[in-house]
This record gives sequence, C-alpha cells and structure tokens, in this order.
Amino acid sequence: MRIAGKGLIDRAKTVGFRFDGKDYTGFEGDTLASALLASGVRVLGRSFKYHRPRGVMTAGSEEPNALVTVGKGAAQVPNVRATMQEIHDGLEARGQNVWPSVNMDVMAVNDLMAPFFSAGFYYKTFMWPRAFWEKLYEPAIRRAAGLGALSGRHNDEAYEKAWAHCDLLVIGSGPAGLMAAVTAARAGADVILAEDDHLMGGRCLAETFEIAGKPAAGWAAGIVDELGAMPNVRLMTRTTVTGAYDDGTYGALERVGLHVANPPKDLPRECFWRIVAKRAVLASGAHERQIAFSNNDRPGIMTAGAVRAYLNRWGVAPGHAVTIFANNDDAHKTARDLSTAGVRIAGLIDVREDVEVADDFPVYAGCRVIDTVGRKGLRDVVIADKSGQISRIVSDCLAVSGGWNPALHLTCHMNGRPVWREDIAAFVPKSGMVPGLEAAGSANGAFSTRACLAEGVAAAEAALEALGRKPKKVAMPEAEDGAIRMRAYWEVPEPKHRAWLDFANDVTTKDVRLAAQENFRSVEHMKRYTTQGMAPDQGKNSNVAALAILADATGRGIPETGTTTFRPPYTPVSIAAMGAGGQGAGFAPQRFTTSDKAARERGAPMIEAGLWYRPSYFPRPGEKIWRDSCDREVMLVRDRVGVCDVSTLGKIDIQGKDAGRFLDLVYTNTFSTLKPGRVRYGLMLREDGLIMDDGTTACLGEGHYLTTTTTAAAGPVMRHLEFVQQAHCQGWDVRMISVTEQWAQFAVAGPLARELLNSVLEEPIDVTTPPFLGVTDVRLMDVAARLFRISFSGELGYELAVPARYGEALYRDLVARAESLGGGAYGMEALNVLRIEKGFITHAEIHGRVTAFDIGMKGMVSGKKDCIGKGASQRPGLTGSEREQLVGLRPIPMSREIGAGAHLFNEGADPVRVNDQGYVTSVGYSPTLKTWLGLAFLKNGRARHGERIRLVDHLRGVDVICEVMNPVFFDPEGGRTRA
Repeated sequence: MRIAGKGLIDRAKTVGFRFDGKDYTGFEGDTLASALLASGVRVLGRSFKYHRPRGVMTAGSEEPNALVTVGKGAAQVPNVRATMQEIHDGLEARGQNVWPSVNMDVMAVNDLMAPFFSAGFYYKTFMWPRAFWEKLYEPAIRRAAGLGALSGRHNDEAYEKAWAHCDLLVIGSGPAGLMAAVTAARAGADVILAEDDHLMGGRCLAETFEIAGKPAAGWAAGIVDELGAMPNVRLMTRTTVTGAYDDGTYGALERVGLHVANPPKDLPRECFWRIVAKRAVLASGAHERQIAFSNNDRPGIMTAGAVRAYLNRWGVAPGHAVTIFANNDDAHKTARDLSTAGVRIAGLIDVREDVEVADDFPVYAGCRVIDTVGRKGLRDVVIADKSGQISRIVSDCLAVSGGWNPALHLTCHMNGRPVWREDIAAFVPKSGMVPGLEAAGSANGAFSTRACLAEGVAAAEAALEALGRKPKKVAMPEAEDGAIRMRAYWEVPEPKHRAWLDFANDVTTKDVRLAAQENFRSVEHMKRYTTQGMAPDQGKNSNVAALAILADATGRGIPETGTTTFRPPYTPVSIAAMGAGGQGAGFAPQRFTTSDKAARERGAPMIEAGLWYRPSYFPRPGEKIWRDSCDREVMLVRDRVGVCDVSTLGKIDIQGKDAGRFLDLVYTNTFSTLKPGRVRYGLMLREDGLIMDDGTTACLGEGHYLTTTTTAAAGPVMRHLEFVQQAHCQGWDVRMISVTEQWAQFAVAGPLARELLNSVLEEPIDVTTPPFLGVTDVRLMDVAARLFRISFSGELGYELAVPARYGEALYRDLVARAESLGGGAYGMEALNVLRIEKGFITHAEIHGRVTAFDIGMKGMVSGKKDCIGKGASQRPGLTGSEREQLVGLRPIPMSREIGAGAHLFNEGADPVRVNDQGYVTSVGYSPTLKTWLGLAFLKNGRARHGERIRLVDHLRGVDVICEVMNPVFFDPEGGRTRA
C-alpha cells in the first residue's frame, strides 16, 4: 500500500503498465517491484526447481525472486529484476517459466515431489537406461526447471560499446562513493562516478538519517549537483560496473533505452563500457542477508533493509501488519520508520536476549521464527521463545535481517581472497586484491554513516597521492556513528520444513548438509553439488550463510571453510551488449578495396578473403564458365601483363633502433642485417613451433621496416607482435602500427610489367633499379609512391603502393594501360593458379598444423639466433620422414580433374583411414602446362618424387592416380622472375 507523504516518486505523473496480462498504474520513479507492491501484488515469480510462489525480497540488483520477462517478440528480455526495472508507459512484463500464469502455475506439482529432488538427485536417479538421459530425462528437467527464455528470433535492436578513461573511477554513489568522488574532483582529477540505480545517492535514498544537518537524500542531491557542474566529472547512472580486469580496466553495463517508452529505433538498449582508470574506489555498499528457517520463502518475507527502502524511497509499505525478525540493531530502524509512518508493527523478534527497544510495539527478545503460514502470501508468523513456548503473530509482511555482507565481488575478480571479520560476521576485502582498487564504506565493512564518509575521503586521498595530486581539505559532514551490534545467527535450528538459503536456485540448509555428508566438504564442491550461488544473483544473498552452515556441518570455522570464487560479471550482461556492433552484417564486417567499384563494373563476382571482398575473375563476352576467364587471365600474365589489387595484404610499419632485433625474434630468419632498399621473405612461427604466417619485410630506412602478412592473418599477426613486444621486449626501442588501410597496393606482373610501369612513373626503372627483392621510392603523376620488386606469380613482377585515396584512379589507369598492351586485370582464381604453378604457399598449406620442415623451409630457421617457436619446432616428432611433407601432384592422365581435400593412398592400398598417406591442400588447372596441378602433404614426400600415388575424394567420387613431383612446376630456376 502507498503511504502518504513518503518517497521520492513523482505522484503527479501516473504511469500505466501491464504485468502478467493485467493493467496497473504507478508513478514516475517507481520500479516494477515498488509499483506492484503498492498495488497489492504479492506473487511475482516462481522458484527455479519447485515452482513455489515467490515475491519481492530485496530492493536492488541482488534480487533472487522477482525475475520477470520484459517486452515481447524478438525484443523480449528474460530474467529482468523487477527491483531494477523502471516502469514506463507501455511497459509489459510477465512471469517466466510458468503455465498458465505466475499466480496459478501447474508446474507447482513439482513441490509435491520435493523429497525426490534433493541435491544431486539427477546424478543418482537418472542413470538408467543410459540413452534416456539425452532423449527423455534432460529435456523434461530443462522444461520443468529454469528461468526465462529468449524468443529465438533475431533481435535487430541497437546496442553499443564505448570506451572511457579517467584518473579515478568511483563505483557506487552512497555516502562513501560521493565523498570519494567530490574529494578527488575538487583536487582536479578526472572522475567517473558509476551508479547502477537511476538516481545517485545509494543508501541515502532509503534512510531517514541526516548528514550535515540535512536529510540524507537532500545532502546526496547537493553533492551530485556539485559534481554534475564540474567539467572533470562524468556521472554515469544506470551503469553497473560488472568486472575488474588487468591494467585498471573495468567492464560496465549502462542501461540506455530500457526505461524509455517507445524509444527511437537508433537509441541503444544498452551500452557496454570499457573503462580504463588509473585508480578506483569500490563503494558498492553491502547486501543484507536472510536467516534460514522453515518456509522462509513465502511472498511477503523480505529483507528488513528492503522494507525500509520501499517505505522511504517509494512510499510503499509491503504489508499492513509487519513483523521484524533480526539479529542486529540495524533492523530496528525498519520497525521505527514503519511505526512512525503509521504502519502497524506486529512484533519485533530479536534472537538476542539482551536487546532493549523503547518503542510502542511488541518486542520478543531471545525469540526466533520457527515457521510461517500462507502459500501465496504470508498470513502468520510462528515464533518460539527460549523455553520453546510457541505462539503465532498475524502478519502479512516479515522483514528479516541476518546482518550485512560487503559487496566486495569486484575485489575478487583477479583471484584475490577476502578475510573474515568476526565482529560483523562477514568477509571483507584486503587491500591490493585488485591493483589500484580500494574498497571504502560498507563495501569495506564500515556500517556507520560517519565511517563511510571518512573512508570515502581516505580512499580518494590515497588515490590522489598515487596520482601525484595534492588533495584539498574536505570538511567531514556530521553524521550518525552508531557502532554495529549484532550476533552471528545463520539458521533456526532443527527446522520442521525446508529452510531456504539460495532462493534463486531452490537450495536449502538440508542440501548443504547433505553435500557435507556425502563428502563434498570443499566449498567449491558443495557449490557445484547443490548449485548454491550459481544462479543469476551469484549467491549475493546466500553465500555467506551457506558457508556458515557448511562450516558447522564439517566442524570447521568459517575462515577455514573459505569462500567460493567470485567471477565477472557482477550482474548479468547481455551478450548483445558485449558484442555490440556484431549483429547482422556487423558480425563479420565487410571490407572493400579501393578498386572494388571498378572491379564490379567489369562484372567480377566478389569472393570473401578474410574480411575483404576481392574479385574472383573478370568475365569477357563469349566466356561461358569461370574457367574460361581464369585460363585467359593466367595466360595474359604469362605472356603479356596483368594487374591485381593486393591491398588486402596486412601491412605493419615497425620503427625503432631495436626494430631489426625485434624482427629477428619473431621471424625464423635474420632481418637485422637487411639493408635499406631491400626486401626479404620471412617465416613466422607460433610459440608451439608451428608456422603462423609468411610474408615479406622491406627495410625502408635505418630502423624502419614494413612487414607484410597474408590477408587472413593480418589481425592475428598484429596481435602476436604486440604480445611479443609487451611480454618479451620490455625496454626495447620498437613501435608498430597497422597501415593496411593507408596504402592501396597493386601487383603488376608479366613480361611487359616494366614497360607498363615506365609509362606511368616519372623516372623510368630498369633491371637493376630496383633489383629483385628491392624497394624504392617513386613518383607518378606528382604522387609519392613505393615500388617493390616482388612476385607471387613467378613472372617479372612489381607491387606499386600509393596512398589509399589515389587507389581507385590508379587501378583504373593501370588496367587500361595493361589492356592496351594485350593484358588486363586478373582475379583470385588466376592468382591461385599462378602461385600453384610456382609452388608458392598460402594458408591452405600453412593451416596451423605444419612446420618449416614440412614445407621444405627448415633451412630458413636460422642456427645463429633464437626466435619465437624455434625451440618448440625442434621437439621430437616435428621433423623426420614420418612427417607429411609438401609435394606437387600431377594426375595421370593429365586431363583428369583433381580436387582439394582429397586424401592420398599408396597404389593397391584400401582407401581407408589407417592407410592414409596425406592430403591435398590446393588444386588448379594450369593452362600454361595443360594439366591439373595440386599441392599436397605426403608422408616422406620429398623422397618420393617420381612415385605414383592414389588420390581419393570420397565426397566427390574422385579416384585418380597422380605423379608425385617437386611442388615448383613452372620455371624452377626462377629466371622469369629475375628478368
């Protein structure tokens, strides 16, 4: 029910929404949970396994019960916390994993089967018949259990990713967070203040205490206004910091459009942030925990702090007669606030016998709750005193507080372990668990307002000192400083019915004790056996209580029992948000060369090469099939001149006095001796000794190199080089950057290649300028360019590189000049045939499982220096006659067609796996040699040149005898290349 005069909602603005097919109204500022509680709705969900009715338990992101599906169709979002979802006009939410409705769920029959569904029941029960698990048992269990579901449709809504940098990241905007942010901001530091709520203020919004003589919410609003006016502060509401990673990087999820009625199509639903912070303060507060007792999961049983929050922030009393059950003084605030607001307190039950409360409501000291009554909503609370005398209290809301657990999860994301504090019966973080991150306030176990304020200032001052900044003196606001008084109390002994720990996964105290009984004594084993803490809430409410019960069951202390591992994300993150930009066509971005338009105008069908689109071939009138075009293009390169766009090859600019030394480390051969103006072919190994990539490197000047990679490996090679630099070359003077997109590069190949280039270059070239495997600066049409004398065709060849903005114009001009000489453009199909004729390799051959020995390049692994992968490449089994080695294949007769992917067998052997001798990687018809040719890997292949081998392609029905040959079929002396 609504309480007049309470809350921070705007009662002048009514908002209509639907839940489970019914219309409701709330006010601007309401969450779905607060609006439904105000409307008297008690059942918002059903439990994971038993489908028991569940209501709202908390007021924040730790909510385990009130999980709903929002939206419909492709846009529906499952497992949304009703406590976090802001209502808006048109909002439509519903219960999940129920039938037909959340209020009447037929699957609640599972609750009658509870005796058979103890922890690990499926490991013991569904063992026979073995085939039934996959076909019957597992599908049935998955349908009956679980939470929400995706629609299964493509969702075309927008998501976004973004990056931010700051001096100090403050996580949480309660008293500690606000003081940390304002202290750092006043000192001039760049500050980001992230808050998962839509209002800044944290616990200040839910309490009635004062700070600096003002209501806490008003004080918080004033600090937020000050921060918002500062140019060095970014306030990020609706933003949950979800993970802590290396080098001060934090993941954060911002809810951008989930609270907006009829959002524009281009407004992102969510944005996933990567925030890089030099220092960070964790002021994420604490989570209130429950006490386990019989039937402690009824709708209407909530945490005491949440009941207080709904009253003071949203003006909602979750019940007409409220009972409080606690082991600490903090819960007494709930009783007093409710009583002051006119809500009847049916009783304050405190397990401590020495408690004294001077208020006008019944107090039951030294008593405990032993049971509750009411399936779809609490009706009665059954209590017992220390003598065992049992009585009932009529109550429709039970506010429970078993203490508070600091929300320290982010401090554990780099495998740090918290320490136990006996005085608050909770784990707290240690300093340095995440480098550069310090906890403050309740997240650090400080539970008075004054202590939170002081810790926020201290954390900010420590961060400023580390940043080399001098903090300005900050006046400490006056605030309450009550010491926490509590008694550790985890469960009511000997419950008659199930006492729940993990509400999200239906885990009971009995399940934990059963795990210990069956020798799952390790906390990590218990977690997996019972699924405790494995639900979307990650055990925020239940982990510590479960550990305490496990400790009791195994005769250990809680510190000795330890904690489970907290992992990112802190709250669930949409995969669409993490992969923003990767939907639809963005999943594999399309990259186009500067010549793309010109190629398409010539009718070239485009094929994917890595992420690039390149022309397959250039059809001409009268050519009926692709082979006609391909054969023509091969011969025009062999006989005249051809032009091909090779801009897609990766290009990495490497500079520094240690650049040559660095290249020596990442390539098998030596580059530090390469003279300016020269080019050298190189082979790169992975750390396991297998080939990663090959390509050429040109020395452009002293300490300046340009390395080229294959098209598909450009990204992986760049990533590899950066890793090697960071991991193995600290202090080296070497820097690198990808310049693939900055240069348009064109191969000009064929006997007339030099003649064509001399028609466009301002200064003519000859046989020696540049020499074979050389590079020189040139000019054409007043544009500076680079000319490399390298060839992937086996013909006289050059590659001409110009700034990308000139690429299209140059390509059109080169093709036109080539055609005037009887040549023209050639595509990927011809390029492939040309390189097969010469035995040149691509990633069809260096596919990740071959060594330098396999491809006949063992001699390129220098014996005078070390390199990445050299030691691993010398392991037993990576060299020798038993290895499959690169060979050439020619069918007998030469007219027979062969295909890549076929396997090789000895003549007379059955074509089965045990007789496999190798496989074919590349094939093509050679119009030059009038035969099909293939490259393959054959066991002891280099010693078998001249032998006959059987090629079998079971998939295509091909069975051909081939001659094993040297893989260099055409011009093995290389005279045409050096012409």
